Amino acid sequence: MKISFLCFDLSDNSLGRAALLAQAVSRVHDVELIGPIKPSGLWEPMKDIKLPIKSFPWKRYPAFLPTLGKMIKAIDGDIVVACKLRPTSFGIGAIKNIVSKKKPLIVDIDDWELGFYLHSGFWGTVGRSFNLSNPNGLPYTWLMEQWVGRADSIIVSNRFLQNRFSGTLFYHCRDTQTLNPEKFDALAMKKKLGLESKKIVMFLGTPRAHKGIEDLFDALEDIPDPLVCVVVIGAGKELDDRVKRHEKFRERIKIFPKVPFDQLPSYLSSADIIAIPQRATSDTAGQMPAKIFDAMSMAKPIVATRVSDISEVLDDCGYLVDPDSPKQLASAINSILDNPEEAQRKGASARQRCQEFYDIKILEAGLLKMFETVKTGRKH
Repeated sequence: MKISFLCFDLSDNSLGRAALLAQAVSRVHDVELIGPIKPSGLWEPMKDIKLPIKSFPWKRYPAFLPTLGKMIKAIDGDIVVACKLRPTSFGIGAIKNIVSKKKPLIVDIDDWELGFYLHSGFWGTVGRSFNLSNPNGLPYTWLMEQWVGRADSIIVSNRFLQNRFSGTLFYHCRDTQTLNPEKFDALAMKKKLGLESKKIVMFLGTPRAHKGIEDLFDALEDIPDPLVCVVVIGAGKELDDRVKRHEKFRERIKIFPKVPFDQLPSYLSSADIIAIPQRATSDTAGQMPAKIFDAMSMAKPIVATRVSDISEVLDDCGYLVDPDSPKQLASAINSILDNPEEAQRKGASARQRCQEFYDIKILEAGLLKMFETVKTGRKH
């Protein structure tokens, strides 16, 4: 059986979730990734992905209309999995579902897409409502929420989304055999980064404002140890202005570009602490950060905010603080560094919990069961 996974933007970090689902079942079924791509190419961390990809040039309307037809024709899987409630994934999947005599359609919802539009306030949202040339603009994305009942099955990545859309909860799982701390030399990686004498508080991923990177920089005010530095993996010039605002800590903030997924464990191994300082916003209400599972699998001490399902996922295996509180972040980081044995125990417990509940084999089993259900014509 072949499964077609529709990614709304192959140049965006949304490719990460689509590829995760595809990889989870690729041992059993043939898979393909289909989606629009921008001139920048595939999302940098997954440029070398070993999965079949059908890409189509992204354009604005009306130039994008012919591309829609080509994408629909390119879908030849027995089951279609649309990743995200977006027109260029779920919208295309829904049309294919209609014209192909009910080819089973599953929608995977890992973000509250409308929440990304609401953070700009009333007038900002009104302005975006008139952006009709963007194939994934606000009006069309709103329509996707109204169409969710067209799916034969729904997957969600957190409780907020489950309460809003129902569906089966599949967290961002990880291959704990690959993300195994015993396979990596943390000290050698620190030396490679030029940080062998430092205590690294690492932030992984795209440093958008709602992910709390500013709070992490502010926390340095209350971390007196000069050897403690914040290392950001996955950023570029977009952080320049924020770093300038923290000029007194310039030597304690290190920025590294996006790295390929297969190199991520090596970078992770060098961290003394992983920080996940999500803010409490409409962006994060329906978002479960995937990097928390990377950190758990690598047995790292984790300090994170009480946002979305983070408290439930970490349980007692990490350090929780309130969102939007740099002082609490600093206090937790200081406590971890002052109590290394406790931190090591929590890290080991986090890995054990990840192996038990969030390993990719668990995701594989859940998806395979769902595929069998929708293939027999039953809603799941």
